[in-house]
Amino acid sequence: MADPAARLSDTNIARPRHVAIIMDGNGRWAVNKGWPRLVGHRRGAERVKQLVRACPDLGVNWLTLYAFSTENWKRTTEEVLGLMAIFARYIEREADGLAAEGVRMRFIGARERLDARLQRLMAGIEARTAGNTRLNLTVAINYGGRDEISRAAQRLAQRVARGEVTNPTEADFAACLDTAGHPDPDLVIRTSGETRTSNFLPFQAAYSEYEFTETLWPDFTPEHLAEILDRFSMRDRRFGSA
Repeated sequence: MADPAARLSDTNIARPRHVAIIMDGNGRWAVNKGWPRLVGHRRGAERVKQLVRACPDLGVNWLTLYAFSTENWKRTTEEVLGLMAIFARYIEREADGLAAEGVRMRFIGARERLDARLQRLMAGIEARTAGNTRLNLTVAINYGGRDEISRAAQRLAQRVARGEVTNPTEADFAACLDTAGHPDPDLVIRTSGETRTSNFLPFQAAYSEYEFTETLWPDFTPEHLAEILDRFSMRDRRFGSA
């Protein structure tokens, strides 16, 4: 297959600035091969590395990944602990590379429930990469859209009570979300054939385009992403104007 970055040669093609992905299908990918589910999660983390490196060349400036939802705590203790270990290992192993490649890494979600060591690693890489601008990588861990909206409403109510805000607006509310300062996603992708949005960025994705693909996340390549970006460029985004 041709180099996906070659598609950028046509400067007239509309490209999404911000792509958000629901990374689904790791466990099924592993089970289909007769392997433990955690093998699929580890392979999924390797896929993240490839997509992060590919995004700048594909014209994507912001990438937001749904890694662990507020509902994922219902999974087995073994799987949850394994996932947390994978997150920590990714941060430790990729910190130097992300910093060198100009990637700014941030996290959204209620991190207070996470292991203290993981929280320290998250804060550390956020601080280390804060000045980078080539790609803005946001990872949602212990994230749920309804939970985020609830927490944002509490923050806004506190600001109103302190007299910092009067007659609050939509912009005031958005400033209290985990994603304050981030552009809304232009495109939301979900892998694995499921067609639910699963409580992911419900406020921010109100006008996003959606793409659902049958491909399981461990098999989702930069070439798959490039093809979806091509289809995005054919969409007529009117935002209610016609």
